[in-house]
Amino acid sequence: METMAIALFLTVLAAAVAWKLYQLYQAPRDASLRSLTLCLVCIACSYLFAMPDGSPGFDHIASHNVAKLMQNVLLLATSYFLMCFYLHSVADKPVSRRRARREAAAMVIVTGVITVAATTAPGEAIAVGFKAADMTNPPVAVFYLGAGLYMLYTLATASWWTRRYARVSRRPHATGLWLVAAGLTGMAFACATRAIFIVIRASGGSVADVVTSSISLVLMVSIAAFIIGVTYRCARSRLDVFRVWRRHRRIHRQLQPLWELLSEAFPEYVMEPSSASWRDRWSARGVHRRYTRRWAECRDCLVRLSPYLLAHAPGSATLDSTPPDVLAARLRDAAYAASRGVAVQTRAMPVAAPHHEHRDDDVLELVALSNALRETA
Repeated sequence: METMAIALFLTVLAAAVAWKLYQLYQAPRDASLRSLTLCLVCIACSYLFAMPDGSPGFDHIASHNVAKLMQNVLLLATSYFLMCFYLHSVADKPVSRRRARREAAAMVIVTGVITVAATTAPGEAIAVGFKAADMTNPPVAVFYLGAGLYMLYTLATASWWTRRYARVSRRPHATGLWLVAAGLTGMAFACATRAIFIVIRASGGSVADVVTSSISLVLMVSIAAFIIGVTYRCARSRLDVFRVWRRHRRIHRQLQPLWELLSEAFPEYVMEPSSASWRDRWSARGVHRRYTRRWAECRDCLVRLSPYLLAHAPGSATLDSTPPDVLAARLRDAAYAASRGVAVQTRAMPVAAPHHEHRDDDVLELVALSNALRETA
């Protein structure tokens, strides 16, 4: 169960990184997007150092102090780029750049402190991990406390900013922001709690393993909430696009009987099919284009066919309220007459017109007619 949860988390993280990299490729000059992308990349890279044997979390490390140092440096970079994301989002370029430089100086100082602590710590005192580390050893305590306090500062600040904008945002953007705020708050809480643990253990006290494990779980869940929140809006928009894509493909197939009959009667009204690639055939844009073209061709051909329909309906003066099954029964004879070039004197008029002037309503009328035509085949 734990392995599946870890695999799911890493899958979501990899998908989030890939999506942000793609967005950055589309908009390379977007400073906020660049900072957020680097934030997620640093999170992903930190897990490469934290999981040499497939073990999850911040407490599992590589075989020497350097791996643990690199993991924490990447986490500091994650916090820094998160700060930069908000700086570039809320301030103009000159102000955000100056503030980003100051924050970078602070991160460099903290990085230098924990690097000195890691290199002066005896043996593998840091490599044993947070749970087993001897916090009474000053370099070890400085290493964990320095990184934790800097992350607490950045995460708490980012959480405050996120909650502020979530209150004035609308769904679905607000939903993603609240998830991000929850994740940041949970990570800040974990950092604050661990700082207290370090002080207690450095003074000779002890912390129960169950408490330490609980905070590690809070940390992992908070990171997952942050990643999901960051990608929520984009994932939601992609889901909406997929729903439209599926609906348009379905309607395109449903209109096939009507389109085939009308295109045989009036081939001049059918646009030449484009030589689309496999990607274009399955892309949202390509499916929408074929759906729109089929709808337009069916509507144009029906208007052109309307005089023949009236000619095969003695006593009728309109086709607006004719039921689809009745209209479908007359459609084949009218199309046959049109293809033979039979002359008619009746003027063209709307066929299967919707009650409301909206494309969706118009499409539904055409689908109903096409389905009725399929049933009478």
